Amino acid sequence: MTDLHRILYVEDEPDIREIGQLALVDVAGFEIQACASGEEACDKAVAFAPDLVLLDVMMPGMDGITTFHKLRDLPELADTPVIFMTAKVQTAEVQRYLALGALDVIPKPFDPMTLGDTIRRIWAR
Repeated sequence: MTDLHRILYVEDEPDIREIGQLALVDVAGFEIQACASGEEACDKAVAFAPDLVLLDVMMPGMDGITTFHKLRDLPELADTPVIFMTAKVQTAEVQRYLALGALDVIPKPFDPMTLGDTIRRIWAR
């Protein structure tokens, strides 16, 4: 697997998105494209060419699962790893996300100081 540098970060809540951006860019040193919706992610994903997609599950309009499928339909992103971020981390829900093909699930709320390390650990597996 290649090194992890570019993350497409999809989160509809502005405050959480801002904290995530700080955690991913300022603390962890990633280059990110932050998107406020699944639609925006689908519009910007190919041009950004992310190494990884960090994807919120519960979003208005196009939810994370739908966004995941739409990104998978894009030939350039068909094999791009996805990590879901969600407060819905019951065992059955996590199993569903993994069964879809997600690398892993990061529970919300997340710790901004360790988010980058958590993502790197998942990436290295």
